[in-house]
Formats: sequence, C-alpha cells, structure tokens
Amino acid sequence: MTLEIVRAVLAWSTLINLTLLLIWFMFFTLAHDCMYRMHRKWFNFSPEAFDTLHYGGMGLYKLGILLFNLVPYLVLRFAVCE
Repeated sequence: MTLEIVRAVLAWSTLINLTLLLIWFMFFTLAHDCMYRMHRKWFNFSPEAFDTLHYGGMGLYKLGILLFNLVPYLVLRFAVCE
C-alpha cells in the first residue's frame, strides 16, 4: 500500500467520523427528549446523567478521531518526505 492510499483512507475516515459526530450532536440537541425517552426504556438514569454520558461519549469519540485519524493524516501529509 502506498503512502498516498493511506493518506486518502485517513482523510476519508476523518471526514466520515466527523460527520457521524455532527449527526450525533444534532440528534442530541434537536431530539434530546425523544432520545432520552428511548434510552430510558433500557436504562434507569436521570436526564443529567444522560447528558453527562452523551457529552462524555462525544468527547471521547472526538478525541479518538483526532488521535487515530487526523494526527496520522497530518503527519503523513506534512512530515513525511517522499
């Protein structure tokens, strides 16, 4: 596999994952009550705990995107000489 293919995969992976994060955030902000009612059927927690779990999950997902997709892409794009 060439560096160009790896760069392209990392770039597309970053874009797709950021899109999923944005969709998650949009659902969380625009359909908060509906999401809470749906999750309330499976788990017994307060709205504050629900918000904390989702914000923590979004933060962890964003950190994963940065560490495993964006940083390797930037290193391969700008630091590796061919």
